[in-house]
Amino acid sequence: MVRKSLRQHLLSTLITAFSIALAGGLLMSVWVVKDQSQTAFTGVNAGFDAVLGARGSKLQLVLNTIFHLEESPGNIPASDYHEIRANPAVQVAIPIALGDNYLGYRVVGTTTNLFTDVEHTPGRRFDLAAGRVFDPGLREAVVGSFVATRLGMKVGDRFQPYHGLIFNPDDQHAESYVVVGVMRPSNTPADRVVWIPLAGVQLMAGHDPKAASDLSGVLVKFKSTSLLTARQLELLYNKQGNRLTFAWPIAQIVSQLFNKIAWVDRVLALVAYLVALVAAGSILVSIYNTMKERRRDIAILRALGARRGTLFAAIILEAMAIAALGMVFAFGVYLAILTGVAAVVRAQTGVVLEPWVLHPVMALAPLGMIGLAALSGLLPAWKAYQTPVAENLVPQS
Repeated sequence: MVRKSLRQHLLSTLITAFSIALAGGLLMSVWVVKDQSQTAFTGVNAGFDAVLGARGSKLQLVLNTIFHLEESPGNIPASDYHEIRANPAVQVAIPIALGDNYLGYRVVGTTTNLFTDVEHTPGRRFDLAAGRVFDPGLREAVVGSFVATRLGMKVGDRFQPYHGLIFNPDDQHAESYVVVGVMRPSNTPADRVVWIPLAGVQLMAGHDPKAASDLSGVLVKFKSTSLLTARQLELLYNKQGNRLTFAWPIAQIVSQLFNKIAWVDRVLALVAYLVALVAAGSILVSIYNTMKERRRDIAILRALGARRGTLFAAIILEAMAIAALGMVFAFGVYLAILTGVAAVVRAQTGVVLEPWVLHPVMALAPLGMIGLAALSGLLPAWKAYQTPVAENLVPQS
């Protein structure tokens, strides 16, 4: 009965299923993007435990030095780098300096031990897919994998950086750099960076010569995960001093960003719920509007021995079948949305979202939509239940 009804009203069935697909795809996308984004951002630390920088916001410092977003809160003298590097609890300290870009991608100065002494994830270093690491005394560069792909850069290419963090074709530097290495994809923000020797940024023409040795920050990795060491340094820099900021722990600081934009998640979730309710309403309207033309069919079935409960259940099952069909298509909508969002997030931040990773909402959303569809079918099912037999057996003109 349900199968024949769906075929008989094929157009309305497909249109209604499409609305369910949009609602289900949007609902799944909102939850997966929210959870994966928070997990990905708080899980990305590029292999470091803390960041030392100028006095200011810890979040701004982390976004600037780890994610290569935001502007620098200021510079620190090289003496602060040497001091923390000499701390016996510090395994590695990487100085960075920034202030330039190449066609919108940041040009960051650093030391070669970023590529030799740092594991961005356990067991994985910032390896090179081609070429070698730059010579600290030459105008050479190592290009992140995402930059190389987007700009078509390869070993042997030459480029001239632009002043500032935002691309302006009128602010091109005279210095020319040669690409000597291309990084292997690390799925971290480092993929979106053009790396050059530290002195390359510090001594670039147009930069303040009085601050030639200054740094934008120092990325710190401890020898152990001892909380005592980190807390002592935090007390030293943040509580007792008023010149520097010690951003630790990185994951907790990044979570502040999501706390600030939590209202966006709630708004998106509310929109998704409203779309789901509208889609469920479309099932109700679609089936209810066909009840008038079904009255004689229902009466005939009743006369042939069909029980009222059977007809009631058939209408509910039809509503659930439409929702189930829609949720099959919803996974296609979900993949389209999340693939697009993942591409934007990676392009803007270097953080990678995984559309194919399973999430509980992929089971809960179909169950929820099918359950909502069953509720939507109650009214037309009740109308079928109450259809009088005798007066509807006569063919209608």
